[in-house]
Amino acid sequence: MARLFGTDGVRGVANADLTPELAFAIGRAGAAVLAGASAPDAPVVVGRDTRVSGPMLESAIVAGITSTGRDVIALGVIPTPGVATLTTSLGAAAGVMISASHNPVEDNGIKFFGADGFKLSDAVEDEIERRLDDALLPRPMGIDVGGATARPEYSEQYVSRLVAAGADLRGLTIVVDAAFGAAHAIGPRVLEMLGADVIAINAQPDGTRINVACGATHLAMLIDTVAREARRRSGPVVGVAFDGDADRALFVDETGAALSGDHTMLIIARDLKARDGLAGDAIVGTVMSNLGLERALAREGITLLRASVGDRYVLAALRDGGLRFGGEQSGHIIDLSLNTTGDGPLTAVTVFSIVARSGTTLHALAADLVVHPQILVNVSVASKDGLPSSERLRAAIAAAEERLGNTGRVLVRASGTEPLMRVMIEGEDRVTIGALAEDLAQIIREEADRMRDVQLVSATEETQRK
Repeated sequence: MARLFGTDGVRGVANADLTPELAFAIGRAGAAVLAGASAPDAPVVVGRDTRVSGPMLESAIVAGITSTGRDVIALGVIPTPGVATLTTSLGAAAGVMISASHNPVEDNGIKFFGADGFKLSDAVEDEIERRLDDALLPRPMGIDVGGATARPEYSEQYVSRLVAAGADLRGLTIVVDAAFGAAHAIGPRVLEMLGADVIAINAQPDGTRINVACGATHLAMLIDTVAREARRRSGPVVGVAFDGDADRALFVDETGAALSGDHTMLIIARDLKARDGLAGDAIVGTVMSNLGLERALAREGITLLRASVGDRYVLAALRDGGLRFGGEQSGHIIDLSLNTTGDGPLTAVTVFSIVARSGTTLHALAADLVVHPQILVNVSVASKDGLPSSERLRAAIAAAEERLGNTGRVLVRASGTEPLMRVMIEGEDRVTIGALAEDLAQIIREEADRMRDVQLVSATEETQRK
């Protein structure tokens, strides 16, 4: 049976895979597992993004939590990092975020934070999953039933932290693409509070359009808007895009070029090192981080350590190594001195503050990263857990690695959040790596078809035996 929790909580199509009944059970089990180490009166904080299914799932989760006798503080629409921040600042027993991040509108998800503001370990998530149907979970009655209180104004504590982390941004013109998501209000407002001239796009709480052709996963609208505003204004214009729950941010520089999370990591890591703030002179990226980042960091005397894809794995490597800073190519950026999880608005404040303090441009700050060509092919499979390895696939990967030698890298992995296998090949020649990537993708398609045929035959034989 597939594991319920993926690389970033529980996700699925709302009201189909992720039903209110399941959300209720997750709320009950999560509260019972996580609240045990906290004071009886410590609440659980719950936030959500703007998805249309958010209120439905929020009601179910809140009902599950309060049915165990634990109180809930409902924060309303708030970025995921805001939930992490408020979990600790309010002394909560746990935090819950209802969001499917960058996934399509029809999806939703549930992720937990412990009382320390960090995402849960696999072991704790497995314990929650084991107790979903536990008849011994608390079910108090009368005045011992938990209560729920709406406190959207508590998000101002998160806003205050963001503003405190920033520099004077007067003179900067910033286009903010809020992806119709959780940062639709906070993202633009924080940058305005720091003095920037902000042009907000897709900044309405419209859960029917969250992530649709906008935000950090679709930068075309941001690029076009930056270019248009640059033609209208005398000074430089830059841009930032958040995803649906605002735990990631990606940037567009003054020339209209899109920057990846690798560029962001280089800019911030170099600034931290210059200010003696980079613990161990090392940062944590992932296996997807470009070779160009590794080489640019090395020139600065900074080591790039690689973790598995997923901000939780970056976070684990940071904590295990006693390091401060890391992130992902996709825009998840973690600075443990400022928050416990990826924080899109904080990343925006940090990057634009570096631009303001340096007196140079975002383009110049990112220019030292020479990006090696990288081909990514997604192949649909039956499960988010991916495709079991086969001898044929292993041999093909080994052959591709041998052909590239030390000039490139090959990575084949399951998505973990969607039913996809991801093939990434990096090297010096785009034609060569493109052909290698397509060869591997075709093998995965054929192996997936073969597995479906085997499963169909097995199911038919089982039916006949019955």
